[in-house]
Amino acid sequence: MLPSPEICSSISGEGLGGEVFKIALLQMTSSGVDQAANLAKGEDFCRRAKTLDADLALFPEMWNIGYTFFDPNEPGARERWAAQAIGVESEFVTHFRQLARELDMALALTYLERWPVAPRNSLSLIDRHGDLLFTYAKIHTCDFDIEAALTPGDDFYVAALDTRHGPINVGAMICYDREFPESARILMLKGAEVILTPNACELEINRLSQYRARAYENMTALAMTNYAASQENGHSIAFDGVAFDDNGSRDMTAIEADGREEVFIAALDLDRLRHYRSHESWGNAYRKPSRYALLTSTEVHAPFIRSDARR
Repeated sequence: MLPSPEICSSISGEGLGGEVFKIALLQMTSSGVDQAANLAKGEDFCRRAKTLDADLALFPEMWNIGYTFFDPNEPGARERWAAQAIGVESEFVTHFRQLARELDMALALTYLERWPVAPRNSLSLIDRHGDLLFTYAKIHTCDFDIEAALTPGDDFYVAALDTRHGPINVGAMICYDREFPESARILMLKGAEVILTPNACELEINRLSQYRARAYENMTALAMTNYAASQENGHSIAFDGVAFDDNGSRDMTAIEADGREEVFIAALDLDRLRHYRSHESWGNAYRKPSRYALLTSTEVHAPFIRSDARR
């Protein structure tokens, strides 16, 4: 039996004076490649998120098959794994589009996406009307590992998400993407106010600190959902993007989960964030892009040369 829903928020409404956008971090364990079981569990957690008044529910990475891969030494294993990929028109995605419409709640749904040659690791942003706003495929695939079997994405996307609080500019990146500052930076430059991040790896102090930096340097709210223990270690997290107030430096943490299976709610004060973004010094306020040409160079020098890297 699943544990009862619980609102877990480090800010508990304190200081929230404007429109509060609630993101449900669906911290779950999966049933592996059993897509029917994952669909049922995902729906159950979405319904629980709705009882907590969530505006959006965020899944962990590649939920339809529980972030499973294959044994490269087993004949035919890669082909069997790729055959589990689904398209945006699949029953799995369609089911959650209908659920979003029923619940009047947006969903950030993740899955192994069918794609020519090799599948993609993707997120579809579904609004509360059941409309598909974009499908983002992970750009920074872990090419040093089994994710070399994936087709990397080719762009980052931001969409105006219709909510009961009005439109909110929402973008997405996936797991390893967050370890490259360019990912969140591009999303900020495209207008993102909130960045969603499905995850499937251990979230320890360095990764969590790195993620906090993405929120700080871009003045953008970030929300990340990880798999619960024991598949991963949980610690799904969200930062509200407001690093300073009238009292000086403040903790941006809106919520940090423990390792349990649970629906964790991140409450984000959008008015506060927008006011902060309108006058503080980070984001795109004082950048010098004319000096950044080297950032787009494809040349790689020692000690960073890797034979398996894809540019």
